Amino acid sequence: MENKKVVTIYMEANPNPNSLKFVFNFMLMPEGESLDYPDSAAAADSPLAQELFKLPYVGRVFFMSNFITITKNTEQDWLEIREEIKEFLKGYFEKGGIIAHPKALEKPAVSENETEVVGKIKNILDEYIRPAVEQDGGAIQFHSFDEGKVKVLLQGSCSGCPSSTITLKAGIENLLKRMVPEVQEVVAEGV
Repeated sequence: MENKKVVTIYMEANPNPNSLKFVFNFMLMPEGESLDYPDSAAAADSPLAQELFKLPYVGRVFFMSNFITITKNTEQDWLEIREEIKEFLKGYFEKGGIIAHPKALEKPAVSENETEVVGKIKNILDEYIRPAVEQDGGAIQFHSFDEGKVKVLLQGSCSGCPSSTITLKAGIENLLKRMVPEVQEVVAEGV
């Protein structure tokens, strides 16, 4: 008798009305890792993202922890398409499908030239900001710090979200300025 993987999925709305978070009963990605595919051309290393982009309404796919955030690119209501996506995902994982090829998770080596300020910024992002952003189906990653300006990458539901600019300026920027005096501004890269 074959052991079939038990896959349960529930869905969560988030502040971006064009995104929906599909939460699984198991981990999809290693702790702290994420994969963001803004379009089908970027999804060469992810068999699952390639399959999802075949659905005409899928505009972006983001994998992290135990969830997948899908951003739609059409006016179709989530009520019309969410069950189809949920059933597809359930079947995909029950058959043993993989998210991405192992090379997709290989990260470049961390620079040993990291300054104390950059270390503080990264710690604040990890401890205070990342958990809240993940709860909304997105991710934030440190990009760079130069002359008082912190650049971050917003991924998943944060990309194109109407409230992400407010969150970035009113929340993230204020927190970093308060906790790291060297920070003067926070901007999102590649949104």
